[in-house]
Amino acid sequence: MFCLVLSRLFLCVEQPFLYFMKDAEFEFSAFFEMTPDLVCIASKEGFFKKINQAVINKLGYTEEELYAHPITSFQHPDDRPHTQETRNELLDGKALLNFVNRYVTKTGEVIWLEWSSIYFSDHEIVFAIAKDVSTRKLVEKQVEEKYIKFKDLASHFKSNMEKDRKYLSYELQEELAQLVAALKMDIDWVAGNTPDLSLPAKARVENTLGISKLLIKTLQRISFSISPRMMDDFGLNATLEWLCKEFFILNEIPCDFESAYNEESLNEEIKTDFFRICQEALTNVIEHAQAAKVKIRIEEDDNDIRLSIIDDGKGFDINPKNKNPGLVSMRQRAESINGRLIIQSDPGNGTMICVIITKPAIKLPTLQRSFGNQV
Repeated sequence: MFCLVLSRLFLCVEQPFLYFMKDAEFEFSAFFEMTPDLVCIASKEGFFKKINQAVINKLGYTEEELYAHPITSFQHPDDRPHTQETRNELLDGKALLNFVNRYVTKTGEVIWLEWSSIYFSDHEIVFAIAKDVSTRKLVEKQVEEKYIKFKDLASHFKSNMEKDRKYLSYELQEELAQLVAALKMDIDWVAGNTPDLSLPAKARVENTLGISKLLIKTLQRISFSISPRMMDDFGLNATLEWLCKEFFILNEIPCDFESAYNEESLNEEIKTDFFRICQEALTNVIEHAQAAKVKIRIEEDDNDIRLSIIDDGKGFDINPKNKNPGLVSMRQRAESINGRLIIQSDPGNGTMICVIITKPAIKLPTLQRSFGNQV
């Protein structure tokens, strides 16, 4: 109720508190005692000039102690710089609504207060109302901790899945492909050292050689698709260039890759998810888009790094109810690295899929490492 009154007063700053003025002094005694919220008047210099009983009860100091010290001395030390910046804006004429900071009571307890304030320059005073939101902040912290825990756990499983993919890729390329290569060498030897083979036998040998070559290439392609080992050796840019070339060879759809960012700013988790999102997007192009060309681009500005996959296909109607598994997978991967997935598409006008990551988020430790620390 009183925050509503205060909000209305913000809209009437040309005639503030006319009904409460008496002999050029503010008379708020009745108003102060009607609310359980913390209500106060502060000087421009940052001292309490008038407070209600709720302020005394909540902070635990005597009225004399509260008047004798700057308000900043009761604030949590970590919150003082930000509070001072906000107060400067208040003194410049910006009304303050729902600003939250921490205070330390006389017993040492930390409480969260949510302030709504206005500065009256004619009288050089600040009128403020605060609510104790400590319970709400505690619940928010618990929810955040659970969210981080489950996110770390999901990242841990994702990391293990990538390790399994790398192992399977290694087995395909280094073991199975090598066995097929050895088989091909034996067939080559038979073809070159048995000139008396019949024509049907020679035809079968040639056919087997062709199948063995195709099998080796297929194993290499599947191995790359499961886990591109070259990303560990040559980086994300080289891997995406190879992916585009492979896409063009297999599907005869031109696919270009452009790089305008510093790859070293990305950690391994983000590189892997960028690659997987590109894979998923290209799969969607093959299955749905009917595109004539595709472009993959990674670029950066002062704040963000942006991955874009653009095609000139038939597009589709973006609908929140669209539960395409590929789009769901891309969105989940983007969210797992604190990114945003943006899809722009219209029927007949192609599709653009963007993943945007803010640079401060990139510098955070990987979730896998956080999970390891918790264990």
